[in-house]
Amino acid sequence: MPRQIVSLSLEDARRVIAAGERKAIEIKIPYNIAVVDVGGGLVAHVRMDGAWLGSVGIAIDKAWTARAFDTATEGLARLTQSGQPGFGLNTTNQCRVVIFGGGMPILVDGTALWSSANPQSPAPT
Repeated sequence: MPRQIVSLSLEDARRVIAAGERKAIEIKIPYNIAVVDVGGGLVAHVRMDGAWLGSVGIAIDKAWTARAFDTATEGLARLTQSGQPGFGLNTTNQCRVVIFGGGMPILVDGTALWSSANPQSPAPT
């Protein structure tokens, strides 16, 4: 039996990016902000003026990581330290897993529908 999957629209992604841009402006740090859909595919990305070019891929992969594991990447940071059960997780999936803060799943009725990487992270993206 086919399963219906709910995800987000481009308009939803634009709202997430706009909120991230407002936060980045408020804290005066330009960021890359990425939004992926339920399947982890990139829906939208913005690189604010002055944001690091080297963080484009990091922002996209942070959003992907949050969706792939349905958890905030900040939590993965603790789980993947040396001696912890998740140590080495960041070397899986063609090293696409990002294990520092900023990626977060977006839940609707308790289900992760998409995720974003935004300026809430301690490391610039």
